[in-house]
Amino acid sequence: MRIQDLIESILKGSQSLGTFTLPDLLRFSGDGSVSGLAVAKETEYELYLALIRGEPEGAIYIDGKGELYGDKALIRITGHEKFVLYDIKPDIVDAVVMGCRIFEKTHLGKSIAYVIPEIGKKSSGIGLLSLTVLRGRESQNGLRVSIRKDGQIVGSDITTQDGSAGFRVMYGGYDCIVQDRNQVITSFHITFDETETHFALEL
Repeated sequence: MRIQDLIESILKGSQSLGTFTLPDLLRFSGDGSVSGLAVAKETEYELYLALIRGEPEGAIYIDGKGELYGDKALIRITGHEKFVLYDIKPDIVDAVVMGCRIFEKTHLGKSIAYVIPEIGKKSSGIGLLSLTVLRGRESQNGLRVSIRKDGQIVGSDITTQDGSAGFRVMYGGYDCIVQDRNQVITSFHITFDETETHFALEL
């Protein structure tokens, strides 16, 4: 059975929860209560996102050349798609995710950053949060940095050669979680606003 046929059989009779852009979809599902499949059918390709309790866990991209799954599918998101979200039981979505699991959700964050316009970002309360991770005076590259708000992880990145990581997020308070090469986790609390956009995190 083709993957499209399998998904169509799952969607048959499922309730649509609405049509969303990617950022709106993630905001809508962000309270953790939504599980389902989000479907974007464009002229040249089809894109499916599988959400379990608000978290995007799987992705499928299909075009004339074939099919891509998981992270490879995720990087094909342009950010301009319109997704129709269908309410589906978590155990059914989980079965779909087994074949298309997302491991690097940072790709999704980059897609979101792409579609948020620069114009009006001040009034909308969105900005670019920049972090630098240091130990002593040395930049720490290759470390995973996550930012969390109200207990939910809203972004994850790997530090570059100069120890930096970046996120496009709403202004407000965040917990920054840094995991070093020894798996030691250090947490920092920051308050991000238009007057303070860069923070140095000293391990």
